[in-house]
This record gives sequence, structure tokens and C-alpha cells, in this order.
Amino acid sequence: MRVTGLLKLAATAAVLWVAAAPVAQAESLDDIQSTKKVRIAVAMGVPLFAFVDDKLQPTGSDVETAKMIAKDLGAELELVQITNAARVPTIQTGKADLLVADLAITEERKKAVDFTIPYATLNIEVAAPAGVAVKDYADLAGKRIGVTRATVNDTLVTRNAKEAEIVRFEDDATLITAAVSGQVDIVSTQSAVVAEMNKGRSDKLETKFVQQELNLGIALPKGEPKLKAWLDDWIKAHFADGSLNATFKKFHDRDLPADLITR
Repeated sequence: MRVTGLLKLAATAAVLWVAAAPVAQAESLDDIQSTKKVRIAVAMGVPLFAFVDDKLQPTGSDVETAKMIAKDLGAELELVQITNAARVPTIQTGKADLLVADLAITEERKKAVDFTIPYATLNIEVAAPAGVAVKDYADLAGKRIGVTRATVNDTLVTRNAKEAEIVRFEDDATLITAAVSGQVDIVSTQSAVVAEMNKGRSDKLETKFVQQELNLGIALPKGEPKLKAWLDDWIKAHFADGSLNATFKKFHDRDLPADLITR
């Protein structure tokens, strides 16, 4: 009798455990295609990638790429406008389904989010006025340099120029304002941002050295293999038909690398 009671108790506990176990949720791709809505985050204020046009509408290669993705998903696009520093946290906290925001694929970021194959590239560089003698990281010792927080630029300068005075700004738009107003004369950023800075400077900034060519990926939450596969196939298809390159070239005035999707 005692054994039978224990068996009944064990059986009841097993049922309760099964009932309490988390129910597997549908993948994001299924949800998107079911609700016909997709939230795609972009980092606004990044010249050429995501900015506001003269009609006060978001545009740029990342914004237009996001629109293309939403169209092919058959979904209404909700554009989630964020800063550079919020890119990875936005995906981690589920505030967006995808992130198309000039985010470089790095091993450190892969620990937090998943990436597609590359959809674009950018070069990051150190720039300064002609009279500033900077040829490499060592020459930044004792000098004040501006970077955008939570970017590869920030990581590289922090790692390789330990004697520099690093001034961090929350987004590219704030960094641009600082460079135009003379708060910083040396910057680590991408060439498109330098071009924007030079529109408001009399002493133009010039490239001192290229730090790295970055492969940019679309970021998505971990554990979404169907969504990642769909996006990888989407990039391959639109790279092959030339539409991804055409969208990028429209804003950046250069072609994507021929080997982009195999990197």
C-alpha cells in the first residue's frame, strides 16, 4: 500500500513537471509570416547607411535593405530606430526581430547574437587634419581621439592605443557634431562619417591609416535556424541578381566585394 502510494505520488509529480515545463515557442520566421509584421532595427544617424532625408524620412542602404527584406517576407515593416550602442541589446531583449545596422561580424558579438553571411562591408580608419602626424596606433599616444561607443572602432583603439585619450560618443551623429565643432580633431570611424564631418570643417580630415575592413551581417536572436537560413538564402539570391549591390551602390557609390557572400 505504501509502495502504491509512493508510485501515485511520483506519477502525480511527473504530470506536474510536464505541465510546468516551458512550451516550445514558434520560431520568429513562423511568427512573422503568420502575423505579417516584422520589426527591423536600424542605427539612425550613420551617414549613407541610415539617416533622415530632406523630407524627414528614414533612408540609406540599411533602411532600404530592411524594406526589401520586409517586402519579400510579405510583412509590414516596423522600423525600430536605435543608436549604435543599442544594436546588440535590442536583439538580445527582443525589441526587434532583426537588426540591419552596419554591425560588424565579430567573435565577441557572436556570443550574444547570431549573424547571417555578410550583406555589406565598410572600412574603418583613423582620420585627422593634414598637419597631424599620425601613421599608426603608436602615434596616438597622448592625443585625444573620438570614437562611437560600442563599435569595432572603440574596441580597436582601446586595445591598440592605450596611451591615447579616448573620447566616446553615443552615436555617429554626436561624433560628427563633436568633430565639426572642434571638440575632437582625430577620429576613428568609417569613411562615410569622415565625409560628413568634412562638410562642416575648414581643415578637412584625411585618412591616416585604415584600421580594418569589416564584414557586416544581419543580426538575429540565437536559436532561430529557420530565420537565419531564410536570411542567408535571401542575401545570396539578391546578391546574385544584383539588387543588393544596386541598393548599396546607390548610397555608397561603390560596389560590394565580388567574394562577399563567401567570406
